[in-house]
Amino acid sequence: MEFSSKEDIEAPVAEVFAILSEFESFERSAIRRGVEVQRVDQDAPVGAGMAWDTRFNLRGRPREMHVVLTQFEPPQLMRFEGHSKNIDSIVTIELLALSPRRTRLSLGVELGAKSLSARLFLQSLKLAKKNLTRRFKLRMAEFAKEMEDRCARARA
Repeated sequence: MEFSSKEDIEAPVAEVFAILSEFESFERSAIRRGVEVQRVDQDAPVGAGMAWDTRFNLRGRPREMHVVLTQFEPPQLMRFEGHSKNIDSIVTIELLALSPRRTRLSLGVELGAKSLSARLFLQSLKLAKKNLTRRFKLRMAEFAKEMEDRCARARA
């Protein structure tokens, strides 16, 4: 199961990558949404190998996922791999400088099942893929706008 979206952001690629690399702000955002997030390697520098243990509720059940930053290539690429009991995920964030002040953000999410129950879960997502894709792209557009605003405030 795959989702992907592209958004153009009115900001330089280096500034966008710097915002995406502020992992503490994403940790706080997840915590506000009810996800328990624990960074595994508190003292490690920002880069490949960073890892988090997460706990959250999905469809009324508690879930756990271990997330690792497997690829970190400033200012164009980040890849995260998540592993849980039943599902593996890969999230790829790519940035492309369209001009000195414009950046294209591409986000891809791949989900893979490791059990029969996970395959059934992913099958149910496939049945609702049109709606989920629309919501995913809408949220990406909102996120891109937030990043534009944040970059503009930082420059002001």
